[in-house]
Amino acid sequence: MPGFVCVTCGVEHPESTTPPAHCVICEDERQFVGWEGQAWTTLDAMRGRYRNRFDSMEPGLTRIGTEPTFGIGQHAFLVESPEGNVLWDCITLLDLETIAQVQERGGLRAIAISHPHYYSSMVEWSRAFNDVPIYVHAADRQWVVRPDPAIVFWEGETQVLANGLTLIRGGGHFEGGAMLHWAAGADGRGVLLPGDIIQVVHDRGWVSFMYSYVNLIPLPAKAVQRVARSVARFPFERIYSPWTGRVVMADGSAVVRRSAERYLKALDS
Repeated sequence: MPGFVCVTCGVEHPESTTPPAHCVICEDERQFVGWEGQAWTTLDAMRGRYRNRFDSMEPGLTRIGTEPTFGIGQHAFLVESPEGNVLWDCITLLDLETIAQVQERGGLRAIAISHPHYYSSMVEWSRAFNDVPIYVHAADRQWVVRPDPAIVFWEGETQVLANGLTLIRGGGHFEGGAMLHWAAGADGRGVLLPGDIIQVVHDRGWVSFMYSYVNLIPLPAKAVQRVARSVARFPFERIYSPWTGRVVMADGSAVVRRSAERYLKALDS
């Protein structure tokens, strides 16, 4: 039986003979149901119609994205580490070519996910790489629509995945919203991979914070302060958004700090 995939958000649901009646992730106010109604596909139907592209962003960091765009259109990142590679966030399409390219780069030690919009086909990815653990913050447990023993519900504010790779709970966009700090990135000056918890905007000297990006619902002041505070003790030069071209190349820690100050000032005005 196939695991049906929501066309709008790209999240795979449990195996079933017929498509589910609802996608709870899309019915939440942070997302939306497709304008033509709920629609479903499968990984088998996607293979051959889509392909994944691998782009080197810097030594040890590869961005993976699907062409043509599918679902929300985010990218995943493969972070290489001497202790084993981590897939940060996920995309839906998984095929033999993708598996081979990841294996060529050393395979996977773990998968870590920022928030429910990027769950995609994370269980299929885990199974393709020897059931590697999938790290999801426990505060977002209710949004996991396809449970699996590989999913590790971590708790608290940080989780070390490997030497120099740390998950940081920022909250904000989702209660369990997580970011990945890569200490060795940017030639040892540090890289932050924030998913949508912190979003690089079109003016790439700034970032922003939202409860819903597609429906333009802002975050309250306390949530913005919490997100900014969660990364304050982690130095990072660069910030890689899941979206093409949205990269803060320099002074990333200061960019987050002053962006939070600007956001809070706008809320108070």
